[in-house]
Amino acid sequence: MSNLRSNIVAWLGRKYFSRIQKNGFDLSKMSFLPDATLAPLRRDGLDPIPDLSRTRAKEPISKIWLPFGINAWLVTGYDETKAVLGKAKGFSSDFTNLADRNIGVAPQQNPGGLGFSDPPTHTRLRRLLTPEFTMRRLSRLTPRIHSIVEERLDEMAAAEGPVDLVQAFALPIPALVICELLGVPYEDRDDFQRHSTARFDLFSGANASFGAMSDSLSYLHGIVRKQRETPGDGLLGMLVKEHGDELDDQELAGLADGVLTGGLETTASMLALGTLVLLQAPEQFAAIRDQDDVVDPFVEELLRYLTVVQVAFPRFAREDMEIAGTRISAGDLMLCSLSGANRDEKLGPDMERVDPHRQAPSHLAFGYGIHRCIGAELAKMELRAAYPALVRRFPEMRLAVPAEKLSFRKLSIVYGVDELPVLLK
Repeated sequence: MSNLRSNIVAWLGRKYFSRIQKNGFDLSKMSFLPDATLAPLRRDGLDPIPDLSRTRAKEPISKIWLPFGINAWLVTGYDETKAVLGKAKGFSSDFTNLADRNIGVAPQQNPGGLGFSDPPTHTRLRRLLTPEFTMRRLSRLTPRIHSIVEERLDEMAAAEGPVDLVQAFALPIPALVICELLGVPYEDRDDFQRHSTARFDLFSGANASFGAMSDSLSYLHGIVRKQRETPGDGLLGMLVKEHGDELDDQELAGLADGVLTGGLETTASMLALGTLVLLQAPEQFAAIRDQDDVVDPFVEELLRYLTVVQVAFPRFAREDMEIAGTRISAGDLMLCSLSGANRDEKLGPDMERVDPHRQAPSHLAFGYGIHRCIGAELAKMELRAAYPALVRRFPEMRLAVPAEKLSFRKLSIVYGVDELPVLLK
């Protein structure tokens, strides 16, 4: 079993790094877009670029230019972002908003799931999923999460020389936890990992992006068929056993795909970037190593500070309205910058640094409203288990290269670092 997992993790790492440079709506070929449009996807190291904060201070809801005749707004203020994301009746996230705009996206490419659906479909699907994502139900995964973390630490300890923390630690942990959650059989995990990685080769051209989604969904349809025949003890098996008559195969595959979307690359990026924060903050490193009671507030502050999911799912206005003094017309697209909103100075002083002791309002790292990430608690469980275990096992851990040599994603919906080489001794 351990050899199989090692092979899976090694293969996944190779595929991950071969694809990691391809993030973002083929943005490398969209340099004609103005800086204001690309600002929410750019960073300077761990920080959003200064243009984003300047835009927020001047116009927390500002006009941006997009092709295809789409009238679009960038929302960067905390209150304004909550207003948009919390107004489910005023804005639509349905996939048809993209498919109907003649931008090369076909209706049959709809990945399904929660992110691209509106009530009542969204309400029905979320109602079926919610019981499995309560802390009571998720607690059954706690021993397995700790076991997965320890397995990764053991393999790191056996390595010679520098270790790439992304490949050895940050990526495998959420990948294997999601396998455990969904109930993917061990013999299927090679295919699961391959398709999940391709699924996150997002937006390397719209057709390639949705093609990757289609490939992932085709694979997940096969998993769903197996679960129909012999339901397992994981999430998919539970849905089949308890709600099989209410969900067709496309909906089940879409829900599984949504778990991948929300839980793999996002948590992997948090684990890698959060470790980088610790390596650059000796006091925080020592606190996480020595004090159990500082872990929870540190994780919450890291989620706010890093906000690896930089923008929320696009919202389209259903009707004419006014938000924070800005007139929005029916059909307008609202692009909410979660990283910008979480650094809003209205939340308190010095929001550009990590301060686990701050008393700020709830962050928006998982979104807000009916589309808030359903897997938020699972992600926190992984982070709370992984950070202290890592620094306690390797108290002398340090960067193997100067921080300025690290390579971050240039333009990406989910921000991250390509590699994080560390010395453990």
